[in-house]
Amino acid sequence: MRTFRLALAGSVATLLMLGSAMAGDIVFRSPDDAMKQGISAFNGGYYELALPAFEALETSKPQIARFYMARIYGDNEGAYTDHGKAFRLYKSLADDLQDVDPDDDNLAPIAAKSLTAVSTYLRNGVANAGVKPDVEAANRALQRAALTFNDEDAQFELAKVFLRGEGPDISVAGFEDPSSKIANGRHWLSRLSQAGHPGAQAFLADLMWRGKFVEKNPTAALNLIDVAVANAPPSERVWIEDIYQNIFCNAGEGVRRQATGRVAEWHNLYGRSPAARDDKDGLDNLAAEPVRTCANGELVRPMGVATPTPAAQQVITSAPSVSPQRNAVIPAATSLQPAAASPSAPALSSSAPMLGFGASESTAR
Repeated sequence: MRTFRLALAGSVATLLMLGSAMAGDIVFRSPDDAMKQGISAFNGGYYELALPAFEALETSKPQIARFYMARIYGDNEGAYTDHGKAFRLYKSLADDLQDVDPDDDNLAPIAAKSLTAVSTYLRNGVANAGVKPDVEAANRALQRAALTFNDEDAQFELAKVFLRGEGPDISVAGFEDPSSKIANGRHWLSRLSQAGHPGAQAFLADLMWRGKFVEKNPTAALNLIDVAVANAPPSERVWIEDIYQNIFCNAGEGVRRQATGRVAEWHNLYGRSPAARDDKDGLDNLAAEPVRTCANGELVRPMGVATPTPAAQQVITSAPSVSPQRNAVIPAATSLQPAAASPSAPALSSSAPMLGFGASESTAR
């Protein structure tokens, strides 16, 4: 069960500035001012302020402006959802940046994220834009984002596509059957999880919990999802915490005790501190902060934290907390190193908890 409370953050002066800006035409002194307000408003979910800022920015910094506008139009929970517009913007970015250097810290991340979005749209089609599904083109776009740009989010999407038995034919050294898409999917999930990618860790933990594609291992699943929650950026926390809640609430006391005994080891091996968001010019959004409990009323808590007394639980439930932002921001400089070669990727020793695989099934969820 999940209940919510509203948390309002940000200065009164900032909110008054926003209110006055909404009342009339917005004029920016410079492209930097437009970008600052656009990204700040985007972070807070104030799309009505972000859009005019990005429209003003389009003449000077078109890639950044179009990318954020595409994300606004592609947000199913926003008031400006228009997947046709989002697809056209992402497609134009992917085409314009097709020759960008993968080491370009400013444009390569935009190219990779745009290719990944284009792949998703092409795989399913875009009805309101007259775009029919094109699986081969979707595979090419995703493969380029994942392999040419070494984008972890694209690699995660590629893993999920493989586990559905789809995707391009990519051989993976070390497998007896390198053409096996299931083997490829498990390879990418393991690689990304070892490197600390929270989405891959959560997805793999869910597979471990259910014994789907991998050997069932409830203790490892609980440890790994606990790490994923700690690694998750605000924009990814809801669905990752959904998985954590399911595993935690259904784990028996024996599983919890075993997981608690190794929680520090798992965090040391597979932990990754989320990129710090620069809030000094940003706007925290008015958003729902989840307080999660199991069906029996037990508070869902991180591993290694003792069950609070009813009085302590009341304090935790009613205490104010920082609200998660709705969308993540791509940093201006993003290092795109292959997960296996990343210096932060933990090495797996014989005594370390293994992210290995056993029995598999034939379908992905």
